[in-house]
Amino acid sequence: MISFYSDIPDASTWEVVEPVHKGWSKDKKYYIKTIGGRELLLRTADISLYDQKKREYEGILQLEHKDILMSRPLQFGVCNGGQTVYSLLTWIEGEDAEKIIPSLSTEEQYQLGVTAGQFLRSMHQIPAGDDQAPWADYYNRKIDKYITNYKTCGIVLKGADKVIQFVEANRYLLDGRPQSFQHGDYHVGNMIVKKSGELGIIDFNRFDYGDPWEEFNRITFCAMMSAEFASGRIHGYFNNGVPDLFFRMMALYIASNQLSSIHWAISFGEEEVANMLSRAENVLEWYDDFQTYIPKWYLASR
Repeated sequence: MISFYSDIPDASTWEVVEPVHKGWSKDKKYYIKTIGGRELLLRTADISLYDQKKREYEGILQLEHKDILMSRPLQFGVCNGGQTVYSLLTWIEGEDAEKIIPSLSTEEQYQLGVTAGQFLRSMHQIPAGDDQAPWADYYNRKIDKYITNYKTCGIVLKGADKVIQFVEANRYLLDGRPQSFQHGDYHVGNMIVKKSGELGIIDFNRFDYGDPWEEFNRITFCAMMSAEFASGRIHGYFNNGVPDLFFRMMALYIASNQLSSIHWAISFGEEEVANMLSRAENVLEWYDDFQTYIPKWYLASR
């Protein structure tokens, strides 16, 4: 039987091809080891997604000269007799960060957070193109959709009215925001820790362009694991000079994300809905029902 990847250049040198089941991406992922011992990551998708996957690959190429530990792009093309689009990248070996970081000392957790923030700042140095729609126009449409979807989904989050009030009162902050490259899903679930202790970033398949500070909308996943890591991420990003405006905007993006996450979870079943409700309740507690804009977990100094 001819393998679906047999028409990829040099696939004949692949000695090991094993499926990788981690992550939320709908891409099929495979760990590759060549006869010569080189380790690779193969990502595949249906050919109907060719344009989307080409854009993702070209997005990662922009990071080629950045000092970020990540899978590096090697090849992009079509395989499986024209039925499948693929990306071939370098493999970075490591354990899931959300498993490793809690076992480290608080100082080690903080320092890895600083590294995560520095990596993110480096990504955000890549500007968006001039053809981007104004951020306020784009994100206000998302807010409208989030609120409508929440109100019509039939699931009740205690305190949602406070979240919506905060979002409505702070929409004005979106005006005039800059736009840059975005990882698109930047949180501890998309990070690994190598045996050497280095932090690596994975899964750029949600890459986009937008307000760089929106990338902190999922820092909630980091904070639930480690206040030190989450705080370090902010300090590393700003080199310890965190502006007050940032906290206001992070709160706006986190509040909006809580509303969207409830509706998003429905398609994944009752367990995921319960999980997202629990996370949202934690967020409301951190922000005193959004009566404040600096979360309780934030460590101002170390």
